[in-house]
Amino acid sequence: MNAIDRRNWLKTAALSGGLTFLGGASALAFSQPSPTTKTSLQDVAKLNSNENPFGPSKRVRQAITNAFDDACRYPSMVFRALLEQIAATEGVSTDHIVITGGSTEGLKAAGLTYGLNGGELIAADPTFQSMLTYAENQGAYVHRVPVDEQMGHNLAAMEARINNNTRLIFICNPNNPTGTLLDKNELQRFCERISEQAVIFSDEAYYDFITEPDYPSMVTLVKKGMNVIVSKTFSKVYGLAGMRIGYLVARPDIAKRLQNNVMAMTNVLAIEAAKEALKDDEFYKFSVAKNIEAKQAIYKTLDDLELPYVKSHTNFVFFKTGRHIRDLMPAMEKENVLIGRPFPPFYEWARISTGTMEDMKAFDQGLKKVMG
Repeated sequence: MNAIDRRNWLKTAALSGGLTFLGGASALAFSQPSPTTKTSLQDVAKLNSNENPFGPSKRVRQAITNAFDDACRYPSMVFRALLEQIAATEGVSTDHIVITGGSTEGLKAAGLTYGLNGGELIAADPTFQSMLTYAENQGAYVHRVPVDEQMGHNLAAMEARINNNTRLIFICNPNNPTGTLLDKNELQRFCERISEQAVIFSDEAYYDFITEPDYPSMVTLVKKGMNVIVSKTFSKVYGLAGMRIGYLVARPDIAKRLQNNVMAMTNVLAIEAAKEALKDDEFYKFSVAKNIEAKQAIYKTLDDLELPYVKSHTNFVFFKTGRHIRDLMPAMEKENVLIGRPFPPFYEWARISTGTMEDMKAFDQGLKKVMG
């Protein structure tokens, strides 16, 4: 199933009630792995890192096991096959693709590429910080533009910050930690117009969880030759956060510049895992369906407590507690529930990742106890 087919499936699933369309989560669960066995996190609901508790899939686990005999080799021996597979999935030639150690390495490579020698970047605040802090460490200046009243990107305010030193505009869409999604037409018009002045970086780590009909990836603009970079990851819907593999899609000349600043890259086992993950449509559907189910459980808990929250387009929910996050985190940890870190300036808000239904029950009981 290619990217377009998966988007059409997700749209149908969402409009049909998600799990109901699938015949319930149990319709897929028979062939899927149990939630990741916890070791040092025994009996702890780990809901602080936006991970997929069900992955890797059985097929991917078998591919990893089969690849151990090649783990003594450098990744170059299996690299090309994944490169071609990703390019085919995205509908571009291989010279548009940069494979990275998770999307974080791609973010940092872009921060280095465009932040050196006094480069300036523009981003929403709060948003995912890896690129921004890394660029600042290289001497860049980052304009952080507060999110709007709906906690989404304020594109007009971001545009107003553009100057002669602006080299890159970072858009995390859906946004982390707020979970908001930009209007597709507004986003596309912004990127088409502003990419003539600076490079647009579209972080699409959570793209697979979007249920809005026909929501485009900004890869469509890369295909038109625009100054746009898109990052994607295998960490979320595919359950490969621990394997560290992702990729960038960009015009070949931009991709070459980014490739020159990639440092660690990835490894043989991660490459084989990613190759199989792209083929495993059953697990993809399973992950999306379970995420819908878990989000509904989170919403119910927050509704019961009458706590405000932002409707999410991701695998986490951002909600207002009225308590400082540095007090709430240890209080929840005492209830064996780990929740997200501080996201200034929203210190009275918390980010909770989706997990198994067992995790959601622990969250429900823990938060209700902590909130009194």
